Amino acid sequence: MSETGEEREGEKMEPIVKEKVQSILERFVHQEAYLHLETTNGAYAAHHRGGLNAGAYIRNGRIHVERAIIAGNGPYRVGLKISQGWVYAEGLTDWEVDQKGRLLLAGHDQEGHLAVAMELSRHPFE
Repeated sequence: MSETGEEREGEKMEPIVKEKVQSILERFVHQEAYLHLETTNGAYAAHHRGGLNAGAYIRNGRIHVERAIIAGNGPYRVGLKISQGWVYAEGLTDWEVDQKGRLLLAGHDQEGHLAVAMELSRHPFE
């Protein structure tokens, strides 16, 4: 998934299956990884619903994953225990592993808009 929430050609996200995602998360435990994490309620929220447009973004944050957990019954949350604390994303609904072995997790609202993205890679993101 791109930062804009669009699908990349040849890739398709699937609804999260908790056990499958946990298995993939385990591949990053006790490893160095690069983290992409973003949240947004999108510009559409301020324009269409009124209110505050909010978001957060980090790309290529280098972390050492000590523990990785997926929890919830959908939407899900993923927590990563790192040496200095925890990183987590909540509201995740979809996932995929791309051709480069990166775990891509996303949370889409009822209208299909991207609300949260968490991606893990062994190599920096482009």
